[in-house]
Amino acid sequence: MQVFNLALFLLDAVIYFAVMTAFLHYRRQLGLGVFLAALGVMHFMETYLAAVFYIELPFGTVSPGSSVFFAGKLMMILLLYLKEDAAVVRQPIYGLFLGNLLTVGIAQILQVHEVVALPGGRAADMAFLSEMGWLMVWGTALLYVDAIGIILLYERLGRVLGGNAVLRFAISGAAILTFDQIGFYSALNILFGAPPSVFFGGWYAKLLSVVLYSLLFAVYLKIEQIPRLARSTREITDIFNDLTFRERYQALLAKSGVDGLTGLFDRGRLEADVPKLIHRCLDRGTGLSLIIVDADHFKQVNDLFGHLKGDEVLKEIALSLQAGSRPSDHLSRFGGEEFVLILPDTDHDSALTIAERLRIAICRSVIRPDGQCVTVSIGVATAPEDGHALDTLLGRADERLYRAKNDGRDNVHGRLGRLVPSGAGTA
Repeated sequence: MQVFNLALFLLDAVIYFAVMTAFLHYRRQLGLGVFLAALGVMHFMETYLAAVFYIELPFGTVSPGSSVFFAGKLMMILLLYLKEDAAVVRQPIYGLFLGNLLTVGIAQILQVHEVVALPGGRAADMAFLSEMGWLMVWGTALLYVDAIGIILLYERLGRVLGGNAVLRFAISGAAILTFDQIGFYSALNILFGAPPSVFFGGWYAKLLSVVLYSLLFAVYLKIEQIPRLARSTREITDIFNDLTFRERYQALLAKSGVDGLTGLFDRGRLEADVPKLIHRCLDRGTGLSLIIVDADHFKQVNDLFGHLKGDEVLKEIALSLQAGSRPSDHLSRFGGEEFVLILPDTDHDSALTIAERLRIAICRSVIRPDGQCVTVSIGVATAPEDGHALDTLLGRADERLYRAKNDGRDNVHGRLGRLVPSGAGTA
């Protein structure tokens, strides 16, 4: 009987792979919705089977729902990513998760109803429906982590294994499904008292499924062209951002006055907040200083090492500026490689001292890939001596910034000119 069950187990996996890849192959003609709907239907079935349906195989007690269908769905999500992109593959992940939350909510409402007994005395098992709902939510939460993890791991393995897509497919599946088995068994044990044999049997079965799906994937590659099998040229962080809707988060940040790259305030927030800050400081008679920081030769960083490395440099400069700022200061990215630091209750001499400290800190902490330190030029202006309005202070500081640039860069310029000789902070 165990051998017969094993044969059916393998047949289930083959049928599942064949049907789902057929949906993927004809997604242009049928629409991707057919594939996504099939995933959704199978998700409910696999969760139900994982809770109540188990068979004996030579290596333990196994649920085909978890070992065949869930493992298959995860491999299908990876295959969908390979055929489409991260922005497409996130659709079934979020759709399943929200659908399962709705299932749990409706199950709670249904339990309030007064039900009528069906002919034969069979009653609805609402408690089981509720348990199923929470199991589906937990399973989908794991799926969310699994799906992101298997894609990122697949791409990371590309750095080591290159274009060996089948091996990357298999290793990614085995690693992530091991993680999933630990998480899903924990829920089964809590909700249904599943014994340890269920964990080990399910784990062996999932690894067997990965081997079979990887072999089927190799066969599939013989008949279907997938253009993105080689290592992606995109950064892992960019793929992660697409999978987690981070680009939408960046859009929200832009609307809220926060720069999406550095996390600092943006220019709009500077122009909205600082006039009031200047007014308060002048009313108190304490003054206010403004510092403009500009990265030297930043175009060279982009040209030599690429824009992604340039972005990293900007983020490191921002971190260094944050570390050297006080809680009461207002730090923003003014645009490009320019940053503006507002120093309330700070006179000109104190601002120059702070600017010099920041210049040295950036040179020591921000290093280019070729080992050279990143230097900055800084211009400083102070209210009320240099003006009472933000635009006036920006203009004065900007003039001094360009004097610093023309004076050899890597220095601070204030009202009386250069503070230190060029390059003094780089030794």
